[in-house]
Amino acid sequence: MNGNQKHRQLNTPLRLILVLLLTLVAQPTSAQDVANGSATATVQAALVVTAVNSLIFGNVMQGVSKTVANNVDANSGQFSIVGQGSAGISAYMALPAYMALADGSDRMVIAFSPTDATVDSTVATPATAVGADGWINQNPANLGALATVVGAAGQTNIYLGGKVTPSVDQKAGAYTADIILTVAYNGT
Repeated sequence: MNGNQKHRQLNTPLRLILVLLLTLVAQPTSAQDVANGSATATVQAALVVTAVNSLIFGNVMQGVSKTVANNVDANSGQFSIVGQGSAGISAYMALPAYMALADGSDRMVIAFSPTDATVDSTVATPATAVGADGWINQNPANLGALATVVGAAGQTNIYLGGKVTPSVDQKAGAYTADIILTVAYNGT
């Protein structure tokens, strides 16, 4: 055997191994696939908050406190919240410490107790709101802590009571104050 023949004999097994390796590597793989997914979102109805009824103390006398309960149909402050039915919301009330004359010349103390608000998700009237309707006798300064929801029908009402305390020398006139309710969806 000459050197060329030996070289061909050694290269033949090496050539077979290389051919096999190249054949295995060059084979197309069929274990791959592609899928397209999607992302979707539905924006819910915007919240609409309306002051339906002012908290009405009516006529008050100098030096004599007057209280309005949160379940008095004609006098309770009432806010309406309309939005996506059964959606969780957070509600925050900015409550005044004073009422003032329009010209700012005198102020009168107004106060809210920890039981001066009722949150009703069935939209009953204040006088007929019960615990099954929502949350009765709640703290209006801490409504955000409640698991408040827009009623299944898409509306919730908040009823507010309070107390005014005129001084013994309170100036006569019509006193007013702003009560601000801020509501937002909370994702629950």
